[in-house]
Amino acid sequence: MALIKSISGIRGTIGGAAGDGLTPIDVVKYAAAFGTWVLQQTDNNTIVIGRDARLSGDMVSRLVAATLQGLGIHVIDLGLSTTPTVEMAVPAKNAGGGIILTASHNPKQWNALKLLNGKGEFISDADGKLVLALGDSEAFDFAPVTKLGSYTTDDTFLQEHINTILALPLVDKAAIKAKNFRVVVDAVNSCGGFAVPMLLEQLGVEVIEKLFCEPTGDFAHNPEPLPENLREIAKTMEKGSFDLGIVVDPDVDRLALVNEDGTMFGEEYTLVAVADYVLQQNGGGNTVSNLSSTRALRDVTEKHGGQYAAAAVGEVNVVNKMKETNAIIGGEGNGGIIYPELHYGRDSLVGIALFLSHLAKTGLTMTRLRASYPNYFISKNKIELTPEINTDEVLVEMEKRYAKQPVNTIDGVKIEFDKEWVHLRKSNTEPIIRIYAESDSNATADHLANKIIGDIKEIISK
Repeated sequence: MALIKSISGIRGTIGGAAGDGLTPIDVVKYAAAFGTWVLQQTDNNTIVIGRDARLSGDMVSRLVAATLQGLGIHVIDLGLSTTPTVEMAVPAKNAGGGIILTASHNPKQWNALKLLNGKGEFISDADGKLVLALGDSEAFDFAPVTKLGSYTTDDTFLQEHINTILALPLVDKAAIKAKNFRVVVDAVNSCGGFAVPMLLEQLGVEVIEKLFCEPTGDFAHNPEPLPENLREIAKTMEKGSFDLGIVVDPDVDRLALVNEDGTMFGEEYTLVAVADYVLQQNGGGNTVSNLSSTRALRDVTEKHGGQYAAAAVGEVNVVNKMKETNAIIGGEGNGGIIYPELHYGRDSLVGIALFLSHLAKTGLTMTRLRASYPNYFISKNKIELTPEINTDEVLVEMEKRYAKQPVNTIDGVKIEFDKEWVHLRKSNTEPIIRIYAESDSNATADHLANKIIGDIKEIISK
């Protein structure tokens, strides 16, 4: 598997030849490139790092830290941590940037370097290109022995992150505690295994049942929080003694919820529900999600008198659009909550705190709360790519085929059909084309997606 270098960072599988996976040589090369970029952009020579619990994490972390020290950079290592915790630590520690060592929802053979600027936000596409150019040219100037960087660890910052969440005006700890919630947590044997229970305990949740909460990095199931991967927590919920289930991915930036009867709340509806609460409490406001996210967020936003805007897929794109539109809540339909009052990054922990506040104040069960929102269904599909497929040509051909429909091309091709839509795009993290289709019924969404998949296969076979 070749390295994937994109707006989402430097990602690859562990092992193999250099340049054909994320080998130690590749880790050092791109850590050096990022460190060099930070030193060129700022006088600040401190970088914060942290990692999820995946099996290669310790090795990759030590390579990154030593490389940065070799550039004369002072490293603050949060160790096992969450992506949003590292994001918050960068400005709190007055660092020039940050590196999160996680391949997010990818399986355990993957790892990645996710790169943050001095604000603790993902670097822009333009800055990412500069980092890649530095890596490709190997234009590094390492420090002499008397000016090597220092290395310190800090395992206390997760508590600071939680303290800041608990202090948010919309987090109603008293209301949550009064409900005596009984919660099941599935953390896929990564950092959510300690971070989520730690937050829930301090919110006053009465019972916390832990599934796969040992941060061994040996993922108990596919780590992407999709329904087909969540059978164990669904079985636990079906027993009927819990109020909700909470599922996070390995780096704790995606949040999926499970209803009291074991059915899925729907990862698309995590953001919808949290946005509904925030808009309600603020008397309205603007929201943003990406082009592949459910229309339900737009419906809820307009119900509260606000304006909705869509961004290209990718956290940095959503953040930029949120700043542009002064959005008070936003994120991505994969369960990523971005709440600017805390920070501009997807954060499952603040999502949990806001959602529990909402659930407590409504007094509804999970199923009744879910039923209160517009009911859309997204069919999520993908086509594996082979080297001979020219994806850009495929997308251009699809745009031509549907030229009579409203088409958005800021990120792949999104085709509108009244209240239905289909979005085709190259993945930033995997060698695939994603095909998402939404309608008010599962069957119609699947039919629309299959029609588009048929069109793509026809184009590819020519």
